[in-house]
Amino acid sequence: MKKLVLASLALTCAVSVFAQGSVVLNTRLTGTVITHVYAPQAGNTTFSQIGNGSTDYPSGAVNWTGWTPISGSGYLAALMSAPGQNAAEASLALNAQTQSFRTGTAAGQIPQTTYVLGNVAKDYALGATLQLFAWDNTSGNYATAASAWTAWKAGTIAGGVSGVFNLNTVIGGDLTAPPVVDGVKSFNLYMIPEPSTMALAGLGAAALLIFRRRK
Repeated sequence: MKKLVLASLALTCAVSVFAQGSVVLNTRLTGTVITHVYAPQAGNTTFSQIGNGSTDYPSGAVNWTGWTPISGSGYLAALMSAPGQNAAEASLALNAQTQSFRTGTAAGQIPQTTYVLGNVAKDYALGATLQLFAWDNTSGNYATAASAWTAWKAGTIAGGVSGVFNLNTVIGGDLTAPPVVDGVKSFNLYMIPEPSTMALAGLGAAALLIFRRRK
């Protein structure tokens, strides 16, 4: 048993050393707006939508009129990844590296950044499945992607994801330069209702149904 544990530990360490591919992410090019990340919708903080609008490139049909792009160091983003294309969303792993958002006319976007993918090997030929995760860290309490993800799922902070997309090229490493990521779509941060709130809503719906049946 002891040998098995040691072997598993050695394998884990070997994988962590081996899997260090890299990609370049840029949501804004000089003179060209690509995608945005927006703050929660005013008056409806649990509402979520994903997709490019008329000012994005490529342009899309999603209406972002009246939405406010997130801005500055109080908002952070991190890439989620899995080796190969079309991986299930549940298999994506958060990467530790984070990036803050730009300000001014570039609000809602992150500067060009080279990201290290902890679970995709260098020079990996089959590409990767990716997703961008962004969150509100204006409190200063959620500087890591892992802590932010847990807080978002618990309904403590606003967060959001871009939707899953494929990178169909060799991943950067010793032999290959980091490829530029495209496929990120505009999205917004939103609040996930706390479990207690959802439970109360469920009880209210059940009570209403019983009342209608009795009536």
